[in-house]
Amino acid sequence: MAKRGRKIIGARYYNADDAYDSSEPHSPRDSIGHGSHTASTAAGREVQASYFGLVSGTARGGVPNARIAVYKVCWLGGCSSADILAAFDDAIVDGVDIISTSLGSKYPVPYPKDPIAIGSFRHENRYIDLKFGRKQWAFTDKCSQLCSLDSTVAASTIDRRFVAKAVLGNGQGFAINNFGLNGKSYPLIWEGDAANYSKGINSELASECLPETLDADKIKGKIVYYSSFSDGSDIKLAGAVGTIIVYFDTDTMFSYASPVTQLTIEHGQKVLNYIKLTKNPIATILVYEPNTDKDAMAPSISSFSSRGPNPVTPDILKPNLTASGVDILAAWSPSAPPSEDFYPDTRSIKSQGLQCHALMLVVLLAMLRLLIQIAHVLDSKKHEDLEFAYGSGHINPLKAVNPSLIFDASEADYINFLCKQGYNNSILNIITGDNSSCGSTKPGKAWDLNYPSFSLQLEDGRAINAEFPRTVTNVGLTNSTYTISSYTPSDAITISVSPTTLSFSSIGEEKSYIVKVTGPRTSNQPITSGSVVLSDGSHVVRTPLVVYTYFPRSISALPLGLRKN
Repeated sequence: MAKRGRKIIGARYYNADDAYDSSEPHSPRDSIGHGSHTASTAAGREVQASYFGLVSGTARGGVPNARIAVYKVCWLGGCSSADILAAFDDAIVDGVDIISTSLGSKYPVPYPKDPIAIGSFRHENRYIDLKFGRKQWAFTDKCSQLCSLDSTVAASTIDRRFVAKAVLGNGQGFAINNFGLNGKSYPLIWEGDAANYSKGINSELASECLPETLDADKIKGKIVYYSSFSDGSDIKLAGAVGTIIVYFDTDTMFSYASPVTQLTIEHGQKVLNYIKLTKNPIATILVYEPNTDKDAMAPSISSFSSRGPNPVTPDILKPNLTASGVDILAAWSPSAPPSEDFYPDTRSIKSQGLQCHALMLVVLLAMLRLLIQIAHVLDSKKHEDLEFAYGSGHINPLKAVNPSLIFDASEADYINFLCKQGYNNSILNIITGDNSSCGSTKPGKAWDLNYPSFSLQLEDGRAINAEFPRTVTNVGLTNSTYTISSYTPSDAITISVSPTTLSFSSIGEEKSYIVKVTGPRTSNQPITSGSVVLSDGSHVVRTPLVVYTYFPRSISALPLGLRKN
Protein backbone atom coordinates (compact mmCIF):
# COMPACT_ATOMS: atom_id res chain seq x y z
CA MET A 1 0.00 0.00 0.00
CA ALA A 2 1.12 3.52 -0.74
CA LYS A 3 1.30 6.13 1.95
CA ARG A 4 -1.93 7.71 3.07
CA GLY A 5 -3.02 10.63 0.90
CA ARG A 6 -1.28 9.44 -2.24
CA LYS A 7 -3.15 9.00 -5.52
CA ILE A 8 -2.46 5.26 -5.88
CA ILE A 9 -3.45 3.58 -2.63
CA GLY A 10 -2.82 -0.03 -3.65
CA ALA A 11 -1.81 -2.32 -6.50
CA ARG A 12 -2.18 -6.05 -7.16
CA TYR A 13 -1.43 -8.25 -10.14
CA TYR A 14 -2.83 -11.59 -11.26
CA ASN A 15 -1.42 -14.27 -13.55
CA ALA A 16 -2.88 -17.65 -12.63
CA ASP A 17 -1.22 -19.36 -15.60
CA ASP A 18 2.17 -17.86 -14.76
CA ALA A 19 2.45 -16.90 -18.44
CA TYR A 20 4.69 -13.87 -18.91
CA ASP A 21 6.38 -12.41 -21.94
CA SER A 22 10.09 -11.88 -21.46
CA SER A 23 9.53 -8.13 -21.64
CA GLU A 24 6.87 -8.04 -18.91
CA PRO A 25 7.64 -7.32 -15.26
CA HIS A 26 6.20 -9.73 -12.67
CA SER A 27 4.44 -6.88 -10.91
CA PRO A 28 1.48 -4.48 -11.23
CA ARG A 29 3.71 -2.08 -13.16
CA ASP A 30 2.28 -0.96 -16.48
CA SER A 31 4.57 -2.03 -19.33
CA ILE A 32 2.12 -1.30 -22.16
CA GLY A 33 0.68 2.13 -21.35
CA HIS A 34 -2.98 1.17 -21.42
CA GLY A 35 -3.45 0.94 -17.65
CA SER A 36 -1.81 4.31 -17.00
CA HIS A 37 -3.94 5.91 -19.68
CA THR A 38 -7.24 4.53 -18.42
CA ALA A 39 -6.49 5.30 -14.77
CA SER A 40 -5.52 8.91 -15.43
CA THR A 41 -8.49 9.40 -17.75
CA ALA A 42 -10.79 8.36 -14.92
CA ALA A 43 -9.10 9.97 -11.92
CA GLY A 44 -5.94 11.83 -12.89
CA ARG A 45 -5.07 15.00 -11.01
CA GLU A 46 -4.64 18.30 -12.83
CA VAL A 47 -1.20 18.57 -14.45
CA GLN A 48 0.41 20.67 -17.14
CA ALA A 49 0.97 18.27 -20.00
CA SER A 50 1.57 17.91 -23.72
CA TYR A 51 2.32 15.24 -26.25
CA PHE A 52 5.88 15.99 -27.34
CA GLY A 53 5.02 19.68 -27.24
CA LEU A 54 1.61 19.33 -28.91
CA VAL A 55 -1.67 20.43 -27.31
CA SER A 56 0.04 21.93 -24.27
CA GLY A 57 -2.24 22.77 -21.38
CA THR A 58 -3.98 21.40 -18.31
CA ALA A 59 -5.01 17.75 -18.35
CA ARG A 60 -7.20 16.13 -15.70
CA GLY A 61 -9.32 13.03 -15.24
CA GLY A 62 -13.05 12.78 -14.71
CA VAL A 63 -12.78 12.78 -10.89
CA PRO A 64 -9.33 14.18 -10.05
CA ASN A 65 -9.72 13.82 -6.28
CA ALA A 66 -10.52 10.10 -6.41
CA ARG A 67 -7.93 7.55 -5.31
CA ILE A 68 -6.89 4.64 -7.47
CA ALA A 69 -6.46 0.97 -6.63
CA VAL A 70 -4.80 -1.02 -9.42
CA TYR A 71 -5.72 -4.60 -10.30
CA LYS A 72 -3.64 -5.79 -13.25
CA VAL A 73 -5.24 -8.78 -15.00
CA CYS A 74 -4.12 -8.38 -18.62
CA TRP A 75 -0.79 -9.32 -20.17
CA LEU A 76 0.57 -9.51 -23.68
CA GLY A 77 -0.89 -13.00 -23.88
CA GLY A 78 -4.39 -11.87 -22.93
CA CYS A 79 -6.68 -11.59 -19.91
CA SER A 80 -7.56 -14.73 -17.94
CA SER A 81 -11.14 -15.17 -16.71
CA ALA A 82 -9.80 -16.56 -13.42
CA ASP A 83 -7.62 -13.48 -12.97
CA ILE A 84 -10.51 -11.12 -13.74
CA LEU A 85 -12.80 -12.80 -11.19
CA ALA A 86 -10.03 -12.85 -8.57
CA ALA A 87 -9.47 -9.13 -9.10
CA PHE A 88 -13.20 -8.43 -8.74
CA ASP A 89 -13.30 -10.32 -5.44
CA ASP A 90 -10.25 -8.50 -4.08
CA ALA A 91 -11.54 -5.12 -5.19
CA ILE A 92 -14.76 -5.60 -3.27
CA VAL A 93 -12.96 -6.83 -0.15
CA ASP A 94 -10.64 -3.83 -0.42
CA GLY A 95 -13.67 -1.52 -0.39
CA VAL A 96 -13.41 -0.17 -3.94
CA ASP A 97 -16.45 1.95 -4.84
CA ILE A 98 -16.23 2.06 -8.64
CA ILE A 99 -14.61 -0.50 -10.93
CA SER A 100 -13.56 0.56 -14.42
CA THR A 101 -12.86 -2.32 -16.80
CA SER A 102 -11.47 -1.35 -20.18
CA LEU A 103 -11.43 -4.83 -21.66
CA GLY A 104 -13.77 -7.16 -23.50
CA SER A 105 -14.13 -10.37 -25.45
CA LYS A 106 -13.72 -10.61 -29.21
CA TYR A 107 -17.05 -12.40 -29.33
CA PRO A 108 -20.33 -12.12 -27.42
CA VAL A 109 -20.14 -14.27 -24.31
CA PRO A 110 -23.16 -15.72 -22.45
CA TYR A 111 -23.44 -14.52 -18.87
CA PRO A 112 -22.30 -17.76 -17.14
CA LYS A 113 -19.04 -17.60 -19.10
CA ASP A 114 -18.49 -13.87 -18.74
CA PRO A 115 -16.28 -13.13 -15.71
CA ILE A 116 -17.25 -9.47 -15.74
CA ALA A 117 -20.96 -10.30 -15.80
CA ILE A 118 -20.49 -12.74 -12.90
CA GLY A 119 -18.40 -10.29 -10.92
CA SER A 120 -20.87 -7.50 -11.62
CA PHE A 121 -23.83 -9.50 -10.39
CA ARG A 122 -22.24 -10.85 -7.23
CA HIS A 123 -21.26 -7.38 -6.09
CA GLU A 124 -23.95 -5.34 -7.84
CA ASN A 125 -25.03 -3.55 -4.69
CA ARG A 126 -21.46 -2.70 -3.69
CA TYR A 127 -20.17 -0.73 -6.67
CA ILE A 128 -20.70 0.51 -10.18
CA ASP A 129 -18.92 -1.28 -13.04
CA LEU A 130 -17.99 0.76 -16.09
CA LYS A 131 -17.15 -0.82 -19.42
CA PHE A 132 -15.87 0.89 -22.52
CA GLY A 133 -17.26 -0.23 -25.84
CA ARG A 134 -14.45 -0.94 -28.28
CA LYS A 135 -15.24 -2.78 -31.47
CA GLN A 136 -13.72 -6.23 -31.73
CA TRP A 137 -12.95 -6.76 -35.39
CA ALA A 138 -13.63 -10.50 -35.32
CA PHE A 139 -17.28 -9.67 -34.58
CA THR A 140 -17.56 -6.26 -36.12
CA ASP A 141 -21.25 -5.52 -36.01
CA LYS A 142 -22.14 -6.51 -32.48
CA CYS A 143 -21.50 -4.92 -29.13
CA SER A 144 -19.08 -7.09 -27.18
CA GLN A 145 -19.90 -5.53 -23.80
CA LEU A 146 -23.37 -6.90 -23.16
CA CYS A 147 -24.21 -7.52 -19.53
CA SER A 148 -27.20 -5.55 -18.29
CA LEU A 149 -25.33 -4.97 -15.01
CA ASP A 150 -22.50 -3.15 -16.76
CA SER A 151 -22.52 0.43 -17.95
CA THR A 152 -21.42 0.22 -21.57
CA VAL A 153 -20.16 3.50 -23.01
CA ALA A 154 -19.62 4.21 -26.70
CA ALA A 155 -16.70 6.36 -27.85
CA SER A 156 -17.30 9.68 -29.57
CA THR A 157 -15.02 12.23 -31.18
CA ILE A 158 -14.08 15.63 -29.81
CA ASP A 159 -13.73 18.83 -31.81
CA ARG A 160 -9.92 18.75 -31.57
CA ARG A 161 -8.31 16.95 -34.49
CA PHE A 162 -4.65 16.07 -34.90
CA VAL A 163 -4.20 16.96 -38.52
CA ALA A 164 -1.03 17.81 -40.39
CA LYS A 165 0.01 17.31 -44.00
CA ALA A 166 2.12 14.95 -45.99
CA VAL A 167 3.13 17.22 -48.85
CA LEU A 168 4.15 15.57 -52.11
CA GLY A 169 6.55 16.91 -54.66
CA ASN A 170 3.62 17.90 -56.85
CA GLY A 171 2.15 20.07 -54.11
CA GLN A 172 -0.67 17.78 -52.96
CA GLY A 173 -1.14 17.66 -49.21
CA PHE A 174 -2.78 15.09 -46.99
CA ALA A 175 -3.07 14.36 -43.27
CA ILE A 176 -2.51 13.16 -40.31
CA ASN A 177 0.62 13.38 -38.13
CA ASN A 178 2.15 14.30 -34.78
CA PHE A 179 5.85 14.64 -35.71
CA GLY A 180 7.30 16.64 -38.57
CA LEU A 181 10.39 16.73 -40.77
CA ASN A 182 10.94 20.51 -40.48
CA GLY A 183 9.66 21.03 -44.01
CA LYS A 184 12.53 19.11 -45.61
CA SER A 185 11.61 16.81 -48.50
CA TYR A 186 12.90 13.26 -48.78
CA PRO A 187 12.74 10.59 -51.47
CA LEU A 188 9.44 8.69 -51.40
CA ILE A 189 9.37 4.94 -52.03
CA TRP A 190 6.58 2.40 -52.36
CA GLU A 191 6.92 -0.67 -50.13
CA GLY A 192 6.80 -2.99 -53.13
CA ASP A 193 9.90 -1.36 -54.60
CA ALA A 194 11.78 -2.03 -51.36
CA ALA A 195 10.96 -5.73 -50.94
CA ASN A 196 13.75 -7.69 -49.26
CA TYR A 197 14.26 -10.32 -51.98
CA SER A 198 17.30 -11.78 -50.19
CA LYS A 199 14.86 -12.90 -47.47
CA GLY A 200 12.42 -14.36 -50.00
CA ILE A 201 10.07 -11.38 -49.79
CA ASN A 202 8.28 -10.24 -52.96
CA SER A 203 6.41 -6.97 -53.53
CA GLU A 204 3.15 -8.43 -52.22
CA LEU A 205 4.64 -9.78 -48.99
CA ALA A 206 6.42 -6.47 -48.41
CA SER A 207 3.11 -4.99 -47.21
CA GLU A 208 2.78 -7.48 -44.35
CA CYS A 209 4.49 -5.13 -41.86
CA LEU A 210 6.88 -7.79 -40.53
CA PRO A 211 10.54 -7.38 -39.50
CA GLU A 212 13.01 -7.49 -42.38
CA THR A 213 10.34 -7.54 -45.07
CA LEU A 214 11.87 -4.35 -46.49
CA ASP A 215 15.42 -3.85 -47.74
CA ALA A 216 17.08 -1.48 -45.28
CA ASP A 217 19.47 -0.15 -47.96
CA LYS A 218 16.55 0.81 -50.19
CA ILE A 219 14.53 2.68 -47.56
CA LYS A 220 17.33 4.36 -45.61
CA GLY A 221 16.85 8.12 -45.60
CA LYS A 222 13.48 7.87 -47.36
CA ILE A 223 9.78 8.14 -46.60
CA VAL A 224 8.08 4.77 -47.08
CA TYR A 225 4.57 4.43 -48.48
CA TYR A 226 2.91 1.54 -46.64
CA SER A 227 -0.41 0.07 -47.85
CA SER A 228 -1.29 -1.56 -44.53
CA PHE A 229 -1.31 -0.48 -40.90
CA SER A 230 2.05 -0.28 -39.14
CA ASP A 231 3.39 1.40 -36.03
CA GLY A 232 6.39 2.53 -38.06
CA SER A 233 8.91 1.04 -35.62
CA ASP A 234 10.50 -1.53 -37.97
CA ILE A 235 10.71 1.03 -40.74
CA LYS A 236 12.35 3.54 -38.43
CA LEU A 237 14.86 0.99 -37.17
CA ALA A 238 15.73 0.16 -40.76
CA GLY A 239 16.70 3.78 -41.35
CA ALA A 240 13.61 5.35 -42.95
CA VAL A 241 12.86 8.94 -41.93
CA GLY A 242 9.07 8.63 -42.04
CA THR A 243 6.07 6.62 -43.18
CA ILE A 244 2.88 7.28 -45.11
CA ILE A 245 0.33 4.69 -43.98
CA VAL A 246 -2.92 3.84 -45.72
CA TYR A 247 -5.58 2.76 -43.27
CA PHE A 248 -9.36 2.57 -43.55
CA ASP A 249 -9.87 3.99 -40.05
CA THR A 250 -8.83 7.66 -40.03
CA ASP A 251 -11.10 8.99 -37.30
CA THR A 252 -8.62 7.68 -34.74
CA MET A 253 -5.06 8.86 -34.32
CA PHE A 254 -2.26 6.59 -33.17
CA SER A 255 1.02 7.29 -31.45
CA TYR A 256 3.99 6.67 -33.70
CA ALA A 257 7.71 6.49 -33.10
CA SER A 258 8.62 8.67 -36.08
CA PRO A 259 7.04 11.13 -38.53
CA VAL A 260 3.97 9.33 -39.85
CA THR A 261 0.90 10.40 -41.75
CA GLN A 262 -2.18 8.21 -41.84
CA LEU A 263 -4.31 8.45 -44.99
CA THR A 264 -7.63 7.17 -46.21
CA ILE A 265 -7.62 4.62 -49.00
CA GLU A 266 -8.78 7.33 -51.41
CA HIS A 267 -5.95 9.70 -50.54
CA GLY A 268 -3.50 6.83 -50.36
CA GLN A 269 -4.25 5.92 -53.97
CA LYS A 270 -3.40 9.45 -55.03
CA VAL A 271 -0.03 9.18 -53.31
CA LEU A 272 0.64 5.80 -54.95
CA ASN A 273 -0.27 7.21 -58.35
CA TYR A 274 2.19 10.06 -57.78
CA ILE A 275 4.96 7.59 -56.89
CA LYS A 276 4.37 5.45 -59.97
CA LEU A 277 4.07 8.37 -62.39
CA THR A 278 7.00 10.41 -61.08
CA LYS A 279 10.64 9.64 -61.86
CA ASN A 280 11.99 10.91 -58.55
CA PRO A 281 9.05 11.23 -56.13
CA ILE A 282 9.63 13.25 -52.98
CA ALA A 283 7.54 14.22 -49.96
CA THR A 284 7.69 15.73 -46.52
CA ILE A 285 5.56 15.30 -43.43
CA LEU A 286 4.61 18.47 -41.61
CA VAL A 287 4.05 18.73 -37.88
CA TYR A 288 0.56 19.15 -36.49
CA GLU A 289 -0.55 22.77 -36.30
CA PRO A 290 -2.83 23.43 -33.31
CA ASN A 291 -6.16 25.20 -33.74
CA THR A 292 -6.06 24.93 -37.51
CA ASP A 293 -8.54 22.12 -38.00
CA LYS A 294 -11.58 21.75 -35.76
CA ASP A 295 -13.92 18.82 -36.26
CA ALA A 296 -17.27 20.41 -37.02
CA MET A 297 -18.94 16.97 -37.03
CA ALA A 298 -18.09 16.26 -33.40
CA PRO A 299 -19.38 14.59 -31.42
CA SER A 300 -19.85 11.57 -33.65
CA ILE A 301 -19.36 7.89 -32.86
CA SER A 302 -15.93 6.57 -33.80
CA SER A 303 -15.51 3.71 -36.24
CA PHE A 304 -13.92 1.48 -33.57
CA SER A 305 -16.73 1.85 -31.05
CA SER A 306 -18.92 -1.23 -30.53
CA ARG A 307 -22.37 -1.24 -32.06
CA GLY A 308 -25.60 -2.99 -31.17
CA PRO A 309 -27.87 -4.80 -31.31
CA ASN A 310 -27.19 -6.95 -28.30
CA PRO A 311 -26.84 -10.55 -29.58
CA VAL A 312 -27.02 -12.19 -26.16
CA THR A 313 -30.03 -10.29 -24.78
CA PRO A 314 -31.77 -8.32 -27.54
CA ASP A 315 -34.20 -6.92 -24.94
CA ILE A 316 -31.39 -4.79 -23.49
CA LEU A 317 -30.23 -1.80 -25.51
CA LYS A 318 -26.45 -1.51 -25.81
CA PRO A 319 -24.46 0.68 -25.64
CA ASN A 320 -26.01 2.63 -22.77
CA LEU A 321 -24.70 6.05 -23.69
CA THR A 322 -21.77 7.90 -25.23
CA ALA A 323 -18.77 9.88 -23.98
CA SER A 324 -15.65 11.41 -25.50
CA GLY A 325 -13.23 8.62 -26.33
CA VAL A 326 -11.04 9.68 -29.25
CA ASP A 327 -7.68 11.46 -28.99
CA ILE A 328 -7.84 11.83 -25.22
CA LEU A 329 -4.68 13.22 -23.62
CA ALA A 330 -3.77 11.12 -20.59
CA ALA A 331 -0.87 9.55 -18.73
CA TRP A 332 1.45 7.01 -20.32
CA SER A 333 3.83 4.55 -18.73
CA PRO A 334 7.51 5.57 -18.97
CA SER A 335 8.40 1.95 -19.74
CA ALA A 336 6.02 1.64 -22.70
CA PRO A 337 6.68 2.73 -26.30
CA PRO A 338 7.07 5.39 -27.49
CA SER A 339 8.33 6.52 -24.08
CA GLU A 340 11.27 4.15 -23.80
CA ASP A 341 12.03 2.40 -27.09
CA PHE A 342 12.34 5.52 -29.21
CA TYR A 343 12.17 8.61 -27.03
CA PRO A 344 13.99 8.09 -23.72
CA ASP A 345 13.37 11.72 -22.70
CA THR A 346 9.60 11.16 -22.67
CA ARG A 347 9.76 10.84 -18.91
CA SER A 348 10.58 14.51 -18.68
CA ILE A 349 7.00 15.29 -19.64
CA LYS A 350 5.69 13.24 -16.72
CA SER A 351 4.69 10.34 -18.98
CA GLN A 352 1.82 12.27 -20.50
CA GLY A 353 0.80 10.74 -23.82
CA LEU A 354 -1.97 10.47 -26.34
CA GLN A 355 -3.63 7.14 -27.09
CA CYS A 356 -6.61 6.23 -29.17
CA HIS A 357 -8.49 3.66 -27.13
CA ALA A 358 -12.18 4.13 -26.33
CA LEU A 359 -11.64 5.62 -22.90
CA MET A 360 -14.01 8.22 -21.60
CA LEU A 361 -14.27 10.66 -18.73
CA VAL A 362 -17.06 8.67 -17.15
CA VAL A 363 -16.26 7.96 -13.52
CA LEU A 364 -19.25 10.19 -12.78
CA LEU A 365 -21.34 7.35 -14.16
CA ALA A 366 -21.90 6.16 -10.62
CA MET A 367 -25.20 7.88 -11.39
CA LEU A 368 -25.65 5.86 -14.58
CA ARG A 369 -29.41 5.40 -14.27
CA LEU A 370 -29.75 9.14 -14.07
CA LEU A 371 -27.19 10.08 -16.70
CA ILE A 372 -28.75 7.83 -19.33
CA GLN A 373 -31.99 9.77 -19.07
CA ILE A 374 -30.44 13.25 -19.34
CA ALA A 375 -27.94 12.44 -22.08
CA HIS A 376 -27.68 14.78 -25.03
CA VAL A 377 -29.33 13.18 -28.07
CA LEU A 378 -26.88 12.86 -30.96
CA ASP A 379 -27.62 13.71 -34.56
CA SER A 380 -29.27 10.67 -36.11
CA LYS A 381 -28.38 11.88 -39.62
CA LYS A 382 -24.71 11.20 -38.88
CA HIS A 383 -25.25 7.68 -37.53
CA GLU A 384 -27.11 5.12 -39.60
CA ASP A 385 -26.99 2.73 -36.62
CA LEU A 386 -28.88 5.27 -34.50
CA GLU A 387 -29.19 4.08 -30.86
CA PHE A 388 -27.14 0.99 -31.70
CA ALA A 389 -24.24 3.42 -32.08
CA TYR A 390 -24.82 5.95 -29.31
CA GLY A 391 -27.40 4.49 -26.91
CA SER A 392 -29.28 7.20 -25.04
CA GLY A 393 -26.92 9.89 -26.30
CA HIS A 394 -23.90 11.85 -25.15
CA ILE A 395 -23.12 12.14 -21.47
CA ASN A 396 -24.09 15.45 -19.85
CA PRO A 397 -22.88 15.19 -16.23
CA LEU A 398 -23.69 18.82 -15.40
CA LYS A 399 -27.40 18.04 -15.53
CA ALA A 400 -26.89 15.35 -12.90
CA VAL A 401 -26.47 18.00 -10.19
CA ASN A 402 -30.21 18.65 -10.56
CA PRO A 403 -31.68 15.12 -10.48
CA SER A 404 -35.29 14.11 -10.87
CA LEU A 405 -36.22 10.45 -11.44
CA ILE A 406 -34.23 7.22 -11.56
CA PHE A 407 -34.97 3.65 -12.64
CA ASP A 408 -33.91 1.37 -9.80
CA ALA A 409 -33.50 -2.42 -9.92
CA SER A 410 -32.85 -4.93 -7.14
CA GLU A 411 -30.94 -8.20 -7.00
CA ALA A 412 -34.27 -10.03 -7.27
CA ASP A 413 -35.03 -8.13 -10.48
CA TYR A 414 -31.79 -9.35 -12.02
CA ILE A 415 -32.39 -12.94 -10.91
CA ASN A 416 -35.78 -12.75 -12.62
CA PHE A 417 -34.02 -11.35 -15.70
CA LEU A 418 -31.53 -14.25 -15.76
CA CYS A 419 -34.28 -16.83 -15.33
CA LYS A 420 -36.05 -15.40 -18.36
CA GLN A 421 -32.88 -15.97 -20.38
CA GLY A 422 -33.60 -19.71 -20.05
CA TYR A 423 -30.88 -20.66 -17.57
CA ASN A 424 -31.60 -23.57 -15.25
CA ASN A 425 -30.96 -23.30 -11.52
CA SER A 426 -27.48 -24.82 -11.72
CA ILE A 427 -26.28 -22.30 -14.27
CA LEU A 428 -28.11 -19.49 -12.47
CA ASN A 429 -26.08 -20.29 -9.34
CA ILE A 430 -22.83 -20.05 -11.29
CA ILE A 431 -23.67 -16.40 -11.86
CA THR A 432 -25.20 -15.56 -8.48
CA GLY A 433 -22.81 -17.59 -6.34
CA ASP A 434 -25.66 -18.70 -4.06
CA ASN A 435 -28.70 -21.00 -4.06
CA SER A 436 -31.08 -18.69 -5.92
CA SER A 437 -33.90 -20.40 -7.76
CA CYS A 438 -36.08 -19.45 -10.70
CA GLY A 439 -39.15 -20.91 -9.01
CA SER A 440 -42.15 -20.48 -11.29
CA THR A 441 -40.48 -17.95 -13.61
CA LYS A 442 -40.65 -19.11 -17.22
CA PRO A 443 -38.18 -18.26 -20.00
CA GLY A 444 -39.35 -15.25 -21.96
CA LYS A 445 -38.76 -11.64 -22.84
CA ALA A 446 -36.89 -9.39 -20.42
CA TRP A 447 -39.17 -6.43 -21.05
CA ASP A 448 -40.02 -6.13 -17.35
CA LEU A 449 -36.42 -5.41 -16.24
CA ASN A 450 -36.56 -1.86 -14.89
CA TYR A 451 -34.10 -0.50 -17.42
CA PRO A 452 -33.98 3.14 -18.66
CA SER A 453 -34.49 2.14 -22.31
CA PHE A 454 -36.72 -0.07 -24.46
CA SER A 455 -35.48 -2.59 -27.02
CA LEU A 456 -37.99 -4.53 -29.12
CA GLN A 457 -36.59 -7.21 -31.41
CA LEU A 458 -39.16 -8.92 -33.65
CA GLU A 459 -38.96 -12.07 -35.68
CA ASP A 460 -39.38 -11.06 -39.31
CA GLY A 461 -43.05 -11.13 -40.35
CA ARG A 462 -44.45 -10.80 -36.81
CA ALA A 463 -46.81 -8.07 -35.69
CA ILE A 464 -45.51 -5.46 -33.26
CA ASN A 465 -46.97 -6.04 -29.80
CA ALA A 466 -45.00 -5.49 -26.59
CA GLU A 467 -45.52 -4.14 -23.07
CA PHE A 468 -42.76 -2.67 -20.92
CA PRO A 469 -43.61 -2.06 -17.24
CA ARG A 470 -41.41 0.57 -15.61
CA THR A 471 -41.06 2.07 -12.13
CA VAL A 472 -39.41 5.42 -11.38
CA THR A 473 -38.14 6.67 -8.04
CA ASN A 474 -38.34 10.35 -7.18
CA VAL A 475 -34.96 11.83 -6.22
CA GLY A 476 -35.83 15.41 -7.21
CA LEU A 477 -38.47 17.77 -5.92
CA THR A 478 -40.61 16.64 -3.01
CA ASN A 479 -43.85 17.61 -4.74
CA SER A 480 -43.90 17.15 -8.48
CA THR A 481 -46.06 15.88 -11.30
CA TYR A 482 -44.65 14.38 -14.47
CA THR A 483 -46.44 14.15 -17.80
CA ILE A 484 -45.46 11.19 -19.99
CA SER A 485 -45.29 11.57 -23.76
CA SER A 486 -43.90 9.43 -26.56
CA TYR A 487 -42.41 9.87 -30.00
CA THR A 488 -41.77 7.66 -33.02
CA PRO A 489 -41.00 8.76 -36.60
CA SER A 490 -42.97 5.80 -37.98
CA ASP A 491 -46.69 6.18 -38.61
CA ALA A 492 -47.03 2.38 -38.48
CA ILE A 493 -45.81 2.14 -34.89
CA THR A 494 -47.99 3.27 -31.98
CA ILE A 495 -46.61 3.97 -28.52
CA SER A 496 -49.11 4.35 -25.71
CA VAL A 497 -48.43 4.96 -22.01
CA SER A 498 -50.64 4.31 -19.00
CA PRO A 499 -51.01 6.31 -16.86
CA THR A 500 -49.93 9.50 -18.65
CA THR A 501 -49.17 11.45 -15.44
CA LEU A 502 -47.25 10.58 -12.28
CA SER A 503 -47.54 12.66 -9.11
CA PHE A 504 -45.02 12.51 -6.26
CA SER A 505 -45.29 13.89 -2.72
CA SER A 506 -42.02 12.70 -1.18
CA ILE A 507 -38.40 11.87 -1.94
CA GLY A 508 -37.89 8.16 -2.57
CA GLU A 509 -41.52 7.63 -3.59
CA GLU A 510 -42.03 5.16 -6.44
CA LYS A 511 -44.56 5.27 -9.27
CA SER A 512 -45.16 2.76 -12.05
CA TYR A 513 -46.40 2.96 -15.62
CA ILE A 514 -46.65 0.71 -18.68
CA VAL A 515 -45.37 1.47 -22.18
CA LYS A 516 -47.19 -0.45 -24.93
CA VAL A 517 -45.81 -0.65 -28.46
CA THR A 518 -48.04 -1.94 -31.27
CA GLY A 519 -47.99 -2.11 -35.05
CA PRO A 520 -48.68 -4.28 -38.09
CA ARG A 521 -46.71 -7.29 -39.29
CA THR A 522 -43.21 -6.12 -40.03
CA SER A 523 -40.63 -7.42 -42.49
CA ASN A 524 -37.05 -6.31 -43.12
CA GLN A 525 -37.52 -3.48 -40.67
CA PRO A 526 -34.30 -1.53 -40.05
CA ILE A 527 -33.88 0.05 -36.67
CA THR A 528 -36.66 2.50 -35.93
CA SER A 529 -36.03 4.70 -32.94
CA GLY A 530 -38.38 6.62 -30.74
CA SER A 531 -38.54 7.72 -27.13
CA VAL A 532 -40.66 8.01 -24.02
CA VAL A 533 -40.28 11.29 -22.15
CA LEU A 534 -41.29 12.23 -18.62
CA SER A 535 -41.33 15.96 -17.79
CA ASP A 536 -42.45 18.09 -14.87
CA GLY A 537 -41.79 21.34 -16.70
CA SER A 538 -38.25 21.82 -15.42
CA HIS A 539 -36.85 18.28 -15.61
CA VAL A 540 -36.86 16.04 -18.67
CA VAL A 541 -36.30 12.29 -18.35
CA ARG A 542 -35.85 10.69 -21.78
CA THR A 543 -35.69 6.94 -22.39
CA PRO A 544 -34.93 5.72 -25.94
CA LEU A 545 -37.00 3.04 -27.68
CA VAL A 546 -35.87 0.93 -30.64
CA VAL A 547 -37.79 -1.53 -32.83
CA TYR A 548 -36.12 -3.84 -35.35
CA THR A 549 -36.59 -7.23 -37.00
CA TYR A 550 -34.41 -10.29 -37.42
CA PHE A 551 -34.48 -13.62 -39.23
CA PRO A 552 -34.53 -16.54 -36.75
CA ARG A 553 -31.37 -18.12 -38.16
CA SER A 554 -29.45 -14.87 -38.58
CA ILE A 555 -28.51 -14.41 -34.93
CA SER A 556 -26.28 -16.94 -33.20
CA ALA A 557 -27.96 -18.50 -30.19
CA LEU A 558 -25.79 -18.75 -27.11
CA PRO A 559 -27.69 -21.06 -24.72
CA LEU A 560 -25.86 -22.78 -21.90
CA GLY A 561 -28.77 -24.91 -20.73
CA LEU A 562 -32.46 -24.35 -20.38
CA ARG A 563 -34.13 -24.41 -17.01
CA LYS A 564 -35.82 -27.73 -16.41
CA ASN A 565 -39.41 -27.52 -15.19
